[in-house]
Amino acid sequence: MPICEIDPWRTQYFESAKCPADIFIPTEDSDAWTWNPAHRWVYDKLAVAVSQGLEAAPHGVSPSAYPVFSKPIYNLKGMGVGSRALRSEADYVAAYRPGHMWSTLLQGDHISSDVAVVDGAPCWWRHASGQASGDGTFDHWKVHADSAPAVEEWCGAWCRRHLAGYTGMVNVETIGGRIIEVHLRFADQWPDLYGEGWVDSLIRLYATGQWVFDDSDRRAGYSVVLFVPHRPRYRHPPLALQQEITRMPGVSSLQITFHEDLAADRHAMPPGGFRVAIINCRDHAAGNAARERLQAHFATERV
Repeated sequence: MPICEIDPWRTQYFESAKCPADIFIPTEDSDAWTWNPAHRWVYDKLAVAVSQGLEAAPHGVSPSAYPVFSKPIYNLKGMGVGSRALRSEADYVAAYRPGHMWSTLLQGDHISSDVAVVDGAPCWWRHASGQASGDGTFDHWKVHADSAPAVEEWCGAWCRRHLAGYTGMVNVETIGGRIIEVHLRFADQWPDLYGEGWVDSLIRLYATGQWVFDDSDRRAGYSVVLFVPHRPRYRHPPLALQQEITRMPGVSSLQITFHEDLAADRHAMPPGGFRVAIINCRDHAAGNAARERLQAHFATERV
C-alpha cells in the first residue's frame, strides 16, 4: 500500500484507496525525513524556533529568563516525550539533557493543522485542537470546520518562505499562532473526518502535484481518546465489542492503538496513561458513550 502506514489500526483509512505503485505517501516522520532530504531540516525544532525569531538555544546555553519550554531538538516518535516547562534555574539544571533545547514558553491555543502544499504554497487547511487531560494525555481532539486566520496567516507565510520546492502534506503544530513543530506528513489519526474523497485528493496531490478537493460538506468532528493506567500488558477487546462500537450511531471509526504482542513499555506513551483506543465521530456525545463502553472492558480485563 503506497500510503505508507505502519500502524495497523490506521490502515482502515487507506486500504481501499487506489494509489499508483510508484507513489509513496508518508504517514510516519521517519519516512518523511528519509524521502525529503531538501526539507528534512524542519524536524530540527531549534531551527524552526529560530526561523520565527523566538528565543531558543540548545541545553548548555542558559536561558536569560524563565519560564522557558524544554524538549528534544529531534523527536520523531512524538507523544511529547521529554518535554516540560522550566520555571527556574534549578529546573534547568535538573532537566539538562544532551540533544535537548529550550525556547520561549508560548501561551494560547494549541492547534494541529494539516496543510496541502504545492511548491511551498498552502492550498487547503484543516485545524484540530485538543483538550488536554494531564501528564501528556488528551481527552479528545476537535477537528474544526472553521478556518483559523491567525494560524493560516503566520504559517502560510512561513511555508512560502521555507518550503519552496516542496509539494505534499504538512502538519504544523502551533501555540498562540506560533509554530512549535513541523511534520512533512498529515495527521493520520482522523482522515475519515475530512470528508468523502479526501484520501483520493491526497493521492492526486502526490501523483500530479495538484490539489483538487470538494470541501463543501466540511463538518466538525471529534477524535475521542481512551487512556488507561500504565501496566505491563493489555489485550485487544473482542472483535464483537469492536464491531458494536463502530455500529453506534454517530461513530465514524474505531482504532485500537497498541500492539498486544508487545509489552507496554515498548510503546511510546506519555506519563499520564497508556493509550488503548481512539473513537472518531461526528457526534461528541456518541464518542464519549463509545469510550465509556470500551473503558468498562479495559477496567475488568485481566492478563
